[in-house]
Amino acid sequence: MADLADSVESMEQLAYVWRAMALDRDAGADVRDLPGLAVRWADCRFPFWNCVTLTEAGGADSAEVEERLGRAAEIMRAKKRPGFLWVFEDLLEDEARTGLAAAAERAGLAYAFPGVGMAGDLLPLPEPAHPDLTFVRVSTDEHLRAYADLNSRAYGFTVEDGRDGLVGSTLWREQVYAYLGMRDGVAVTCAGSVEAQGRLFVVLVATDPRWERRGYGEAVTRKALYEGGRATGLTRATLHATAAGAPVYPRIGFRPNSPMRFYGLKAA
Repeated sequence: MADLADSVESMEQLAYVWRAMALDRDAGADVRDLPGLAVRWADCRFPFWNCVTLTEAGGADSAEVEERLGRAAEIMRAKKRPGFLWVFEDLLEDEARTGLAAAAERAGLAYAFPGVGMAGDLLPLPEPAHPDLTFVRVSTDEHLRAYADLNSRAYGFTVEDGRDGLVGSTLWREQVYAYLGMRDGVAVTCAGSVEAQGRLFVVLVATDPRWERRGYGEAVTRKALYEGGRATGLTRATLHATAAGAPVYPRIGFRPNSPMRFYGLKAA
């Protein structure tokens, strides 16, 4: 298990950043803080912006966790668009963590994929470079479409779903240090960082599957961190990694903390 404070930080960073991301998509987004649950639901087609997460750190027993899973599933069923329940395993008591899979099944939730929280006091970084890439900061809707399309290809969403999460965003053009990595004029990788409660949070890193394993994701992540750190003076960074991305980030200086599980609703 990770240090509890690091795992709490990881959960709180999600709740803080996702509130802004949901409201960016819809000023009427559901961004409630309930007992033991944070709802951050834009109800848009991009499923990552539709999120519920458990928020109590180590104090909820198995019965309370089961109740909250049931409540999360009710909230998710009431929405128009699908999304995910995020569970930070190290915030659960041992018994609750052991029984999580069975409790989720009873709540009508289906395990989707794993992840891991990460953080590190790693800034400032040297200015990055990659011999194949030039970096362009996202500043137009054309850039946002390219950024969205990279995420759609990387995570298996439709192009329309990805674009619904980003195109037209003022937040992403003005407040996120979002960069495209261009190879021969074509966007092949992307990453962003955004200021969040005294930290830089890395968000939506993706590489076109046709161009993986060339160091592109690491290079563009370093660029987003370098520029975000230079602009803000922050020294600590956080992120949530998928299994595919998890091996990249320790090379930059991140340390894993809480394992995560993502759940969707079971098919009817």
